[in-house]
Amino acid sequence: MTSLDKPTSDTDQPHRTDPQPTGGRHAAQQDAETRTVTEAALFEAFGGVRGMVETVLPGLLFVTIFTINKDLHISAIAALAVSLVLVAVRLIRRDTVKHAFSGVFGVAFGVVFAMMTGNAKDFYLPGMLYTLGLAVAYIATAAAGAPLIGLILGPVFKENLSWRTRNPGRKKAYTKASYAWGFILLAKCAILFPLYWWADTTQFGWVLIALKIPPFLLAVYLTWVFLAKAPAPIDVFAEMEAEEQAEKERKAAAAVRDPDA
Repeated sequence: MTSLDKPTSDTDQPHRTDPQPTGGRHAAQQDAETRTVTEAALFEAFGGVRGMVETVLPGLLFVTIFTINKDLHISAIAALAVSLVLVAVRLIRRDTVKHAFSGVFGVAFGVVFAMMTGNAKDFYLPGMLYTLGLAVAYIATAAAGAPLIGLILGPVFKENLSWRTRNPGRKKAYTKASYAWGFILLAKCAILFPLYWWADTTQFGWVLIALKIPPFLLAVYLTWVFLAKAPAPIDVFAEMEAEEQAEKERKAAAAVRDPDA
């Protein structure tokens, strides 16, 4: 096993009985860099402020219009239209469209459900079912040893699935984060599903909008806390590039030794 194959572990480091101040500064700098990289990766993975706006705006527009005129069709069409506009803006600016597209699909399903049943509350039902399914997936994958949050963030950190076998500290952090996401989303569902049956459409809509961002921010914050304390990710892309470069150097050296080969 090469040094690149070894899991990140404090025990792999040589013991120092007389650490130097510069070493402490270097460790602090590395820790700050790790936190910065983690923040940037989470921001990219979950869409940042703009992604949150794109998640909230269609539902906010729907419940606002429905509160004013109680017209399901106008409310649904307005929500779908603003979702399409958000996608168009991203396409024009050549930005990442995954968050906007997911919003369009969610709104489209909600519009279809509401139009079919004639019940405005059903506009929110597909999103609620998706949230419940996602909560179960986070918890189930964490219990199975393949936490979903690690599958999502692994490519963002350029570590892919190396954390599963080579970096147990990060696997533990991803497991904690997945459990956090799962239980936070379950708590959200425990509030929304009873209200879906008991509350009127306007009340339910405003409660749902109010619960869009805070649980999400809490889950992202806990993920950041867990990952900021975890070992650094193993950059498997850099490893592959290093291996390719080493192979080229070996071939070049062999050609120099045996030019007739």
